[in-house]
Amino acid sequence: MRRPISRALAGALALVAGVAAAPLARAPHAAADSIVIGGRPVKAADSPWVVAVASRDRFGGTRAGQFCGGALVAPTRVVTAAHCLSREVLGAPVEAVRDLRVIAGRTQLRADEGREVPVRSVRVNPAYDTRSNAGDLAVLELAEALPGQHVLPLAGQEHPGYRAGAEAAVYGWGDTSGFGDYAFGLRAAQVTVLADEVCQEAYPGDADGEYRPESMVCAGHARGGRDACQGDSGGPLVAEGRLIGVVSWGRGCGRADSPGVYTRIAPLAGFVAGPETAPQPGAVPDTAWGAERGSKAPVRAEEGHPSRSAPQT
Repeated sequence: MRRPISRALAGALALVAGVAAAPLARAPHAAADSIVIGGRPVKAADSPWVVAVASRDRFGGTRAGQFCGGALVAPTRVVTAAHCLSREVLGAPVEAVRDLRVIAGRTQLRADEGREVPVRSVRVNPAYDTRSNAGDLAVLELAEALPGQHVLPLAGQEHPGYRAGAEAAVYGWGDTSGFGDYAFGLRAAQVTVLADEVCQEAYPGDADGEYRPESMVCAGHARGGRDACQGDSGGPLVAEGRLIGVVSWGRGCGRADSPGVYTRIAPLAGFVAGPETAPQPGAVPDTAWGAERGSKAPVRAEEGHPSRSAPQT
């Protein structure tokens, strides 16, 4: 059984160059040009609402400091996973990360295209439950506006993308194989939204988390091989031109018996649209569930937690 791990990056300050994330048990090894697991290269210009969440101070400059993904949902507002902002992911309280930013319009992390926009404030879903992983969502308020035409609309409760069998795509710059093969270029993988019963059977409730249909959606492929992985936390799951979820958690990467779990966006539309508030100390849980349990975010390697994170230098 693959171990549950976070699908974000592990803090560079906790790593030395060349240290890989903990191995994920027997995930299918993807081709060299794939990502997210079983995906393909895409251009940021064709999906301008995909952004990288980054901090060079915490994660180094090799991949522009990218450690999570996000989606632009208003000109000055990005959604990502709440666990991306935890102390275990960042190696410090989020309010201490002075260079937190989003990178928009950049396909290749090593290039200088697009824009890097500072994050002005952070809002973490107050209903976020670190034991079940329910409500794993945060909003980043940007210091500068991005183009309105790049905004990705949110799915409503009855959106067809939530139906079992619907086709969706997940985007990110994360591990492409489950073995620490991190992408420098943006990738996308086609996945199928699965019935809630399938996901409840895979995640009935244990130390990893619990699948809750009212706040989660899961997706993958019947034979495995298509999934989000380390470094993809917070990235968008898109169906029929709408944001239906963000990468949250799962066990390993690309396993047929353990599909990827995403935060369901529709029930949180009110929170996303809510007023901006200043970040408060302690607003992001400090528990290490991100790596010990199934999230797809980074955890400090020095503490011995497996994570879906890419070492930065």
